[in-house]
Amino acid sequence: MQRIDLDSQTYTTPPLDTFEDLAVKPSTNKKESRLTELSHGGGCGCKIEPAALHTILAKVPKRGLSKELLVGIEHSDDAAIYQINDEQALVFTNDFFTATIDDPYTFGRVAAANALSDIYAMGGTPMLANAIVGFPVNKLSMETMQEIMHGGVDVCHDAGIPLAGGHSIDNPQPVFGLAAIGSIHPKRIKKNSDAKVGDLIILTKPLGIGIMASAFKMDLISNEAYQEFVKHMTMLNKPGGWLGSQAGVHAMTDVTGFGLAGHLLEMAKGAHVHIEIDTTKVPVMKDAWSYVVDGIVPGGAYRNMHSYGESLKFAQQWDIDQQLIFTDPQTNGGLLVTVAPEHAEHYVEELRQRGYADVCIIGQVKAQDEAAIPVTFM
Repeated sequence: MQRIDLDSQTYTTPPLDTFEDLAVKPSTNKKESRLTELSHGGGCGCKIEPAALHTILAKVPKRGLSKELLVGIEHSDDAAIYQINDEQALVFTNDFFTATIDDPYTFGRVAAANALSDIYAMGGTPMLANAIVGFPVNKLSMETMQEIMHGGVDVCHDAGIPLAGGHSIDNPQPVFGLAAIGSIHPKRIKKNSDAKVGDLIILTKPLGIGIMASAFKMDLISNEAYQEFVKHMTMLNKPGGWLGSQAGVHAMTDVTGFGLAGHLLEMAKGAHVHIEIDTTKVPVMKDAWSYVVDGIVPGGAYRNMHSYGESLKFAQQWDIDQQLIFTDPQTNGGLLVTVAPEHAEHYVEELRQRGYADVCIIGQVKAQDEAAIPVTFM
C-alpha cells in the first residue's frame, strides 16, 4: 500500500474497497505499547454516558443568541449549522476518540471517517478539516503518530477535502479526530427531529462494531470478523450528502456511541413520534451475536441500556444479551434515515449500488402511542 509523503505533499490513496490491505501489522518495535493498551475506552464507546451528558449540558443554552444558528444542541443533532446567506450554510463538528484498534494507520482512518460522518449525517458536504491529536510522547514513537496522521489525511483525500492544520498535546491516552466544516443549502438540512408519521426507517451499515472492538481487545476476534469490522469502521458515510438533496428524506443521523437504540430515541423524542423496529430486519455483523452470548460486550452497551430505562420496549421475551446488540456503541456506524414510503425502496437500491450492501429498511415511524414509549423493538 502506498502512503502519503507529507513533506512532498504527494497523496496516493488506495481504493476504498481495498480493505484487505488494512489488516493489523505486528509492530517491529517490541518496546512500544499497543494503542488499545493505552486506551481506557475505545472509539465512540468512550463517550460520556447519555444520562451524565444530559446533566453536563443542563446549563448550556439550548438556543444561541444569533438567528443565523439554524441547528444547535437542542435536539442532540450531529453538527451545528450556521446560515451565511440565502443559499449557503456552514456545518461544523468536532469529533475525536481513543483507539479501538492497534494498527495506527487504520486508527487514523477510522477516527477521520467518524468525524466527517457528522457532516454527512446532516445532509452536508465536507469542505476542510483540522486534526485533533493527543499523544503519549514517552510511550509511542513518532512513526506511530505519523501513521495515524497518514490515515487521517488519506480519508480526507477520499472525501475530497484538505487536512488543513490542527492542534496536538502530550496526553496519556492516544486520541485522534477532526474538527471539520462542511456546506449545505439551508432548505436541505436533515435534522434528527424531523421524522414524519408513516416514514420508513433505513439503516446503511450493520450493528456490532463495539462488540467486535471488545473481541479484538481480548485477542478473540477471527481474521474474517476483523476484516468486516475494519471495513465498516473505515467506510465513509458519503451518501449522506446525496440523501440530503433527495425528495422524501425527512430526518437523518448516524449511529455512534449511543447505539441504535439511543439514536432512535433521540429521533422519536425530537419529533414526538413512536418508532417501531422489526428486529429481524436489522443488519448485524455475523460474529457479533456469538460474541455477545459469550459475554464479550463493551461496558458502553450496558451504560446505554441503563440510561434509556423505560423509554425502550422489547416486545419479544429477549434476554439482556440480545437487547445489548441494540445499545452497542458504534464507531462510524451507519446512517439512520427516515424516508417517505414511496421513496424508500428506490433509495435502498441506490445505496446498494453505492457499495452499502447491508442497507435495509428496519422499521416505521408511527403516531405517539398512549403509553408514550418512544421506541419499540418487535
